[in-house]
Amino acid sequence: MKTRLIKIGAVILALILTLAVALPTLLHKAGIHPEYTGETHQLPAGKRALVITTSHGVLNAPGETTGNPTGVMASEMTHPYYSFLDAGMQVDVASIQGGQIPVDPQTLSRPIISPEDKRFLADPALLAKTEHSLRIDDVDFTQYDAIFIAGGWGAAYDLGYSDVLAEKVSKAYYGPKSPLIGSVCHGALGLINAKDSEGNKLIAGRAMTGVTDKQVKELGIDITPMHPETELRKAGAAFESQTAFIDFFATHVAVDREQRFVTGQNQNSSLEAAQKMIAIIAAQ
Repeated sequence: MKTRLIKIGAVILALILTLAVALPTLLHKAGIHPEYTGETHQLPAGKRALVITTSHGVLNAPGETTGNPTGVMASEMTHPYYSFLDAGMQVDVASIQGGQIPVDPQTLSRPIISPEDKRFLADPALLAKTEHSLRIDDVDFTQYDAIFIAGGWGAAYDLGYSDVLAEKVSKAYYGPKSPLIGSVCHGALGLINAKDSEGNKLIAGRAMTGVTDKQVKELGIDITPMHPETELRKAGAAFESQTAFIDFFATHVAVDREQRFVTGQNQNSSLEAAQKMIAIIAAQ
């Protein structure tokens, strides 16, 4: 009997180890961080991109100050950053408060870490930019050809509450470079208070996407003060999305009719969103 139990235990352990080794591949095949297989472009010299992130690093209920560490989802920063960089753009990184950007440690864990995330961890240049990010107050948004706002749970706490971010997005929209403005997941919250020249919501009536209320509910993280689908609809955006058996595995990219806004639904959408922005800039 003892020998039989040992054999059964060994089989169970082997199955667990096999599953652990295969888990990243299984999640990728299910929809996490899909590869981009579309056309890529090299842009003319002198094009500039700005990637913006949260400065909030604690997953806490409103009014509380303690909780699990969070921040920007790594891939929602690394995918656009390296897409723009590899297309020949100069890329700056800014955050709401400037300085060290909190990167959600769970998003760098083995099951879901992406190739771009691994590149980030071995890249002194981007590591330095995340340690000493620019403060959005000190950045002239009108000098960029592309502005991309990353998401992550931390973004729910500061992007939609930043008057500076809303004002700078509004000014850039009417600026001389007419930049393409993008976001992914909770990054769309950085757009909800931008205004047009008549004082109306800049994104009203535009095709937009962000993380769905369904995904927030399925992940059981509803303590955050803002949810993108809810807030985008409140701002009058024409919200669109795709669904899956679990929305964590879904993906969608929305482009407005004027091709001024490109938004990705969730963590699976940042690579495609950035590449679509590059394609639009290349065609201009």
